[in-house]
Amino acid sequence: MRVFTSGLVAASLALCAAASARADTSDVQWRSKAVLAKAGPHCADDPNCFNRYHPEIKPVLEVNPEDFITIETRDALDSDLTWDSNADDVTALDLNLVHPMTGPIYVRGAERGDVLAVTLIDVEPDDFGYTVIVPGFGFLRDMFPEPHFVAWKLSRRGATSEQMPGVHIPFAPFLGSVGVLPGPEEIREWLARERALDEAGGIALMPQPLGALPKQVCGPIGSFKDECLRTIPPRENGGNMDVKQMQVGTTLYLPCFVEGCGLFAGDVHFAQGDGEVSGTAIEMGATVTVQVEVLKGKGKDVTSPHFSGGAQLKALAPTEFYATLGFPLKAKGMIPPYVAYLDSKKIMNLENLSEDLTLAARNALVDMIDYLVREHGLTREQAYVLCSVAVDLRIGQMVDVPNYTVSAILPLNVFRAGPE
Repeated sequence: MRVFTSGLVAASLALCAAASARADTSDVQWRSKAVLAKAGPHCADDPNCFNRYHPEIKPVLEVNPEDFITIETRDALDSDLTWDSNADDVTALDLNLVHPMTGPIYVRGAERGDVLAVTLIDVEPDDFGYTVIVPGFGFLRDMFPEPHFVAWKLSRRGATSEQMPGVHIPFAPFLGSVGVLPGPEEIREWLARERALDEAGGIALMPQPLGALPKQVCGPIGSFKDECLRTIPPRENGGNMDVKQMQVGTTLYLPCFVEGCGLFAGDVHFAQGDGEVSGTAIEMGATVTVQVEVLKGKGKDVTSPHFSGGAQLKALAPTEFYATLGFPLKAKGMIPPYVAYLDSKKIMNLENLSEDLTLAARNALVDMIDYLVREHGLTREQAYVLCSVAVDLRIGQMVDVPNYTVSAILPLNVFRAGPE
């Protein structure tokens, strides 16, 4: 009997020892992983960073389709903004440095004419984020000419700010900018159309070598300094799309224009309202993970970005809300800033514009700012910032001529205290 008991004890000890030996499973893996890390404080210090688009920008990482790719990204302004910053620091920003992108990444097997499917797997936020009002920039730039700065404390549980007391913004991250490199044909076509708009008096950001990276391609003595595209407008290659519905779990489809596609990412947003009206969301640096797939020959069907997902749109819906409606109405004698370049005397004297969604959106937004100031005690700048990070501009209808309808929808849970 004693011998039998000892045998059980010995067997138990052996099992425990075996179990202990297997307890750490961190080296038991099934995924193929690739990492593209940051180096240095700014994009100019980092060989894995660039801020213009051109097919001559060389890839800094090669991956296989299906790899999990972890990308360390910088904030949209590549800025020195911190907790101690203020409105004067916003005025001093060098806008030639936007947007620092991490990449490009060469995807093996991808060719011009294919489509790159990019699934967002995860976003890990930095602790610090910011929202700014930059003079001369943003949807209501004529109404908010002074700089403004808001610093946010970030975690996966939400964002709070000493400059926005009583406001809590839920974590709803996405890639503000993600795309692929254009090819030589796209460079020619897109530059020609933007130059035509510029010559007509419209807003077009033509190549600017100052602050451009990589210097050897896009800088003042770069080989293609007059061809490198600015990153602010989104185009058929993706880029600065700022679509908040591109949440974790969604897949973005991008047409490939060069061998390897040249995937890049950056400008991650902690949260944003549809419209990003002040010109910035809650901007942050972040570490993102994506997975890619090459769809051979699908470029003939997907000539500009598409995306798909599951329940992501439902997750963004507010549980309570307040909304304002806008129609294309205006005061006689007023010319909205976005149509000023058309030089139309007819527009000035009309009080009603036909089918003008932008004017309808402007009116819905102005009403929402008035509501936030009147009913929630925010300053006009705080209200504008809150609209930029949380209020959604949505099209109601585009048939009831001449007054198309846009709603500005405020999720009321932003006034519900949340954890830091």
